[in-house]
Amino acid sequence: MKKLIFAGLLSLLFPRFATAQTQTFQEVSYSPEKTVFTLFAPNDAKKVVVRIYQEGLGGKALKTVKMSRTANEQWQTTVKGNLMGKFYTFDMGMGECPGVFAKAVGVNGKRGAIIDIAKTNPEGWAKDQHPVCKSPADLVVYEMHHRDFSVARPDAQYPGKYLALTESWAIDHLNTLGVNAIHILPSYDYGSVDETRLNEPQYNWGYDPVNYNVPEGGYSTNPYQPEVRIQEFKQMVQALHKVGIRVILDVVYNHTYDIEHSNFQRTYPDYYYRKTTDGAYSNGSGCGNETASDQPMMRKFMIESVKYWINEYHIDGFRFDLMGCHDIETMNEIRKAVDAIDPTIFIYGEGWSAGACALPNDQLGMKANIPQMPGIAAFSDEIRDALRGPFSDDTKTGWLGFTTTMTTKTTISAESTDDSSSSEKELSELSELSSLKESLKFGIAGAIAHPQVDMTKVNYAKEPWALEPTQMMSYVSCHDDMCLVDRLKASVPGITTDELIRLDLLAQTAVFTSQGVPFMLSGEELLRNKKGVHNSFESPDSINQLDWSNKTKYPQVFDYYKNLIALRQHHPAFRLGNADLVRKHLEFLDAPAGIVAYRLKNYAGRDDWRDIIVILNANKAATEVNIPAGDYIIVCKNGVINEQGIGKATGCKVSVSPQSALIIHN
Repeated sequence: MKKLIFAGLLSLLFPRFATAQTQTFQEVSYSPEKTVFTLFAPNDAKKVVVRIYQEGLGGKALKTVKMSRTANEQWQTTVKGNLMGKFYTFDMGMGECPGVFAKAVGVNGKRGAIIDIAKTNPEGWAKDQHPVCKSPADLVVYEMHHRDFSVARPDAQYPGKYLALTESWAIDHLNTLGVNAIHILPSYDYGSVDETRLNEPQYNWGYDPVNYNVPEGGYSTNPYQPEVRIQEFKQMVQALHKVGIRVILDVVYNHTYDIEHSNFQRTYPDYYYRKTTDGAYSNGSGCGNETASDQPMMRKFMIESVKYWINEYHIDGFRFDLMGCHDIETMNEIRKAVDAIDPTIFIYGEGWSAGACALPNDQLGMKANIPQMPGIAAFSDEIRDALRGPFSDDTKTGWLGFTTTMTTKTTISAESTDDSSSSEKELSELSELSSLKESLKFGIAGAIAHPQVDMTKVNYAKEPWALEPTQMMSYVSCHDDMCLVDRLKASVPGITTDELIRLDLLAQTAVFTSQGVPFMLSGEELLRNKKGVHNSFESPDSINQLDWSNKTKYPQVFDYYKNLIALRQHHPAFRLGNADLVRKHLEFLDAPAGIVAYRLKNYAGRDDWRDIIVILNANKAATEVNIPAGDYIIVCKNGVINEQGIGKATGCKVSVSPQSALIIHN
């Protein structure tokens, strides 16, 4: 009954789109003879008008046309004549804006633009397709900010722009590295960069949405011309698709740049935002406001926006910022709508909020509720913080550096915390190391239920939250918080460059051999640092830009990342993609403190390697580990990966070099 009422409401609001599951909002319906403007706004609005402009910024309105209420919460007017190339705003006394579903805008997104969007399609766009992806487990996600990636590249023709990702140097780098999905930080029109001053240094990650359905003009070569940003965005997608790389869009529907100036507030005050019981604006986003995904038209907006990016821009996936602010029903409706277009489109998000939301947690897209959201994944802070240390304290180390700071220097089993000869401090350290180890095992298994993972020791989750390993994003760092190199420097006292590299490679070995979907921050393959800045969202280029000279300075780092990704891609045992298969084939081995060891066993017929053993050693000393007796080929040792083999191991013990991974198979 509720769905019928909702459908009826939509048919009243947007009569042309009563069957809107396959169509999008139409605030502006253009023809050469006339343009129809339709707005969702309150019934009691005193005055709603449309203004037509010649330019995207500045100048007086060519005409102002009054809108009339034509249905419940629907206002409409028709402007005769050919408005192609003109700009428009809606105004109901709260300030002018381009509406909530503008598809093209002028500079800084102040006015909507009337264009022929079909003319923005690059040559061959009709034949552009989503690259093949049989399972999310096959994805290797590379998170990128446009400006970070290319602004300091010496041979970039379009530094900091969409078109940089069409250039041969960029395509060659990504292809050689082996990633097959690019997660681009917010690339819709956002508010913190002034597009009229692009010749001046400006920087922001873009988590301050203005127009959700238009590419950001700051990454285009001409933000004044509405068609340019659209065409160049499509050229970027097309270039990546041609080499088999998917494009994932970071979407920030959970909050707006602010409330007062937002298009939501200026068209329907307070409808799109949640409030607390005392009438204050809820702030689950930590940004001063929190959108109400549970409101029918906000839910509709999110669904249609996602579909629009897929249909118009051929986007292959979505990363939901603070997904824990959105209600479960909305996220499932989005998954359902996306499946109707292409079920291989990947959806994942942050399974938390930045503060308390106005809705209870059991209704929200929190990590703990992932079992209620099939086909949607969440980031695992369990594996992240187990490896590098807690988000809340940059100086506290995780499993990677823990044994370097322990009071005890023995290789006593971390589970043997009842040793009467150990001091109270040593026992406490061993208990903490045991928790880190169990949390890492939980991440390696893909956050699913596994008989060898003791959930009472896992750092954040006390029960498995993924039904399938493809619902877990495996990572150690992203744009948010310190990057891996900076975190290691901050948390491992006296770390040398050699040790830094060893621990960096060890961390990523855990990530890329885990059963979740691996995710990395761009530039980590270049040993990237951000000079210790924890939150670089508005830091200058000198902090955020990639240092491409590091590719020559630390060639062993790039080679290891490249070969590690290839190892995962060539051997499906590392990406089983199914919880039952993981429980059947992934077996953790007993190992000393500072060691996590596991075997991918009996996967013959699906993988050329029958048994694979991965041993991760965070100790500063070489450590012996018991393994099932056999004859093995070594493919990873001392920071080098070679699938053809770099030696042999025989028997029931192996020695693992300090702060490194050993991978063998028989």
